[in-house]
Amino acid sequence: MPVQLSDHFTYSRLLRFTLPSIVTMIFTSIYSVVDGLFVSNLVGELALSAVNIIFPVAMILAAFGFMLGSGGSAIVARTMGEDKPDLANRYFSMIILCVLGLGTVLSIGGALLVEPIARLAGASDLLMDDCIAYGRVLLAGTAPFMLQISFQVFFVTAELPKLGLAVSLASGCTNIVMDYVLIALCDLGIAGAAWGTILSYVIGGLLPLLYFLRPRRGRLRLCPTRLYPRELKNACSNGSSELMSNLSSSLIGILYNLQLMRLVGEAGVAAYSVMMYVDFAFAAVFLGFTMGVGPVIGFHFGADNRAELKSLLRKCLTVVVLCSASMVVLSEALARPLALAFVGYSPALMDLTVHGFRIFALSYLFVGFGIFGSGLFTSLCNGPVSALISFLRTFLFRGGMVLLLPLLLDLDGIWLAVVAADGLGAAVALFLTWNYRKRYHYW
Repeated sequence: MPVQLSDHFTYSRLLRFTLPSIVTMIFTSIYSVVDGLFVSNLVGELALSAVNIIFPVAMILAAFGFMLGSGGSAIVARTMGEDKPDLANRYFSMIILCVLGLGTVLSIGGALLVEPIARLAGASDLLMDDCIAYGRVLLAGTAPFMLQISFQVFFVTAELPKLGLAVSLASGCTNIVMDYVLIALCDLGIAGAAWGTILSYVIGGLLPLLYFLRPRRGRLRLCPTRLYPRELKNACSNGSSELMSNLSSSLIGILYNLQLMRLVGEAGVAAYSVMMYVDFAFAAVFLGFTMGVGPVIGFHFGADNRAELKSLLRKCLTVVVLCSASMVVLSEALARPLALAFVGYSPALMDLTVHGFRIFALSYLFVGFGIFGSGLFTSLCNGPVSALISFLRTFLFRGGMVLLLPLLLDLDGIWLAVVAADGLGAAVALFLTWNYRKRYHYW
């Protein structure tokens, strides 16, 4: 039987409902991973560094899609829980139109300003040509990327997580195939990697748009709507944590690149690139789980079902603990094989990457608590608390640690900075979850 938002969630039902979202986020993370694999092995180390310079910029622009999608889906799920389906569809339609309009503006601006943007992001003269070739194409695809991000959340809210997974698989496979065709066969170099990613964005962003324009198949459909200023403001406020998280992660990624360029040059950026590719896939498990369970929490919050909220929180924290321990063990075991796949052509670079990743991977003990804690308050329509957790974890703590620890521990301080920052972020998230237990009745 299909799982519905209004159901009582056992562990089995919770995992069945969230698994498509987890796999969806993993495949979304594959975009940069595939680009990195093909670019590193077929174009070279400098091109890999250029990809890592530009990709955080693309994520900064796409962060507004995360904000509107996550914040809007919480409002739509709550409205569905209040038994107002027509109003929920109008809110949904307004959010998607706003994503499309804002994404178009950002696509044009990003493509036109790619050179100064790359310079600000830390590109050296040696990397600038590759940054421009990759960035001009990638940033022009911001609009379909923002749509894809938003629809991933709304597929869950519409009780269609498996369809969302199918779209994500199609998009990810397109990226893999087209990267090989355009880089290996057509010899388009780093620009081919960008075009392969853009084509996958089109699949992931435009196919759902066409689907939701059809007569209703799930709980949501696109319909005539109008501007609801209050709900749009609430969606932006409620999704501010996702905006903050993605902006902060991207800005801190740029700061990491600047620090690494100062300490060890382009090789350090290449090693950090490999860690980020693996981190995208591992963090995607927590992001996907939080994205999948968010509409469930929002629905029961809207329906004032306190018993189910308590049950959901206990189960979610158990899942986070088990995943955290498993990820640390897995990442430590896979450090060398993963480094070999990306930079096996350079023994010195591979050793640098393995050493750094084995320190960096300890962060998986803590990162899930910060991600879930922020997502929990987004689902409860408490944007300020959600944003506070994201701001502290992804910006203040990480930024402070990457500036402080290298002064004490040199290069190892950069790898250890994420571990220390995520540990502090987990403590804050757990404290605020406990502090608000009486207000939301989930404990």
